[in-house]
Formats: sequence, structure tokens, C-alpha cells
Amino acid sequence: MRVVFLILSFCFTGFLSLQANAAVVPPAIDSKSCDLPKYPKASLINEETGTVTMAFLIGADGKIVESKIDTSSGSKSLDKAALSAFTLCKFKAGSKDGKLEQMWVKVDYVWKF
Repeated sequence: MRVVFLILSFCFTGFLSLQANAAVVPPAIDSKSCDLPKYPKASLINEETGTVTMAFLIGADGKIVESKIDTSSGSKSLDKAALSAFTLCKFKAGSKDGKLEQMWVKVDYVWKF
């Protein structure tokens, strides 16, 4: 039986330039809106594991504007399966000082048996 972990971490566009008193709420993934990635058959046979970090640019409307692999798991099959699955998820837009803004969010997915 495989155990899978989902870890969210956040990366904000221009984070270093934000004022200390700015109220920033990062984009949030609705984990119930999509299925977790399925292990590719070849990756199962080869017993591939690893953590893939994906980056998603979430628009002010909550839609994915851009997605990419930030850090590979070491397996192209695992990376592709994770990115494909998470691009089907819905996100809640992030905001700064109460105003919805386009922001990057990073999602880590751990492939483990």
C-alpha cells in the first residue's frame, strides 16, 4: 500500500518588496476539487519515488495562468503525472490588503510507497 503526502508551500511574486504591514493571503488549493495523482505503471514497476515541487501562477479569478515543475522528483513520469493532476484542481485566489491579486503558489507532492 502506498502512502502519499501533499505539502503546500507558498511563494509570492515580489515577496521581498512587500511592506511589513501588508496583509497577504496566499492562493489556496481546494484539495476536494480534484483527485490525487495516480502512480504511473512504469514508475510503479521501477519503484520510483521522490518529491516534485510544482509552481502555479494563480490569477485574481482563481484560475491557473501558468504551471511548471519547479524541482523534479528525478522521474519525468512522476513529475508529469503530478502536474497533470494538479492542473485540474481549483484554487482560491490570493490577496494583498484585501485585494485579489495574481500570485505564485508552490505545491510539493511526495511519491512514496
